[in-house]
Amino acid sequence: MFKILVTEDNKELNHAICSYLNQNGYQAVGCLNANEAYDTMYGNLFDLIVSDIMMPEIDGFEFAETVRGLNQEIPILFITARDDFASKQRGFRAGIDDYMVKPVDLDELLLRIGALLRRAKIASSKRLEIGNLILDAEEHTAYLKEEEIPLTVREFNLLYKLLAYPKKTFTRLQLMDEFWDSETSSSPRTVDVYMTKLRDKFSECSEFEIVTVHGLGYKAVLK
Repeated sequence: MFKILVTEDNKELNHAICSYLNQNGYQAVGCLNANEAYDTMYGNLFDLIVSDIMMPEIDGFEFAETVRGLNQEIPILFITARDDFASKQRGFRAGIDDYMVKPVDLDELLLRIGALLRRAKIASSKRLEIGNLILDAEEHTAYLKEEEIPLTVREFNLLYKLLAYPKKTFTRLQLMDEFWDSETSSSPRTVDVYMTKLRDKFSECSEFEIVTVHGLGYKAVLK
């Protein structure tokens, strides 16, 4: 059974989310602030974290950054009343995986949690198989119809990220933050160059398409 940590300072909402998740096959544990969550995480292993942003003392951004510094793999889903792009951007740069705006539809929350857990399982396996395409993260190799497609480490990492989260849009800044050194002088438009290279190398691949999301970045769409 998957264990989910719910960090939300609104007691009623916290209880509602935990109760709903528990009724739908998960084991949910509620915490009212980040410090309480840290203490709870110390003695438990969780598969996913649901967190508010606006919490007393330690906000969701700082909480997410701390968690991500300790665990690169665990999915983090923000639920918040803040619907502005700057908050979303800051959240994703802090390392979260998904973002929902309150009031939260519990049925949709359940769907998103299921999707995040599936993606986390794929990522932890270090191997993606999509039709005739196989990506092996241990070896940084890509095979299409058993023929290796030569990729640089950065090209592989970018492609693996997109395909591990199909239909999810990643901004250029998100990709730069993850796959370029913090001291790089490259502009976010460098990502465009890499996407052009990937499209060229996989031009004969019918398994996926790298789609430009105008004004934001890129996503992979499976065919």
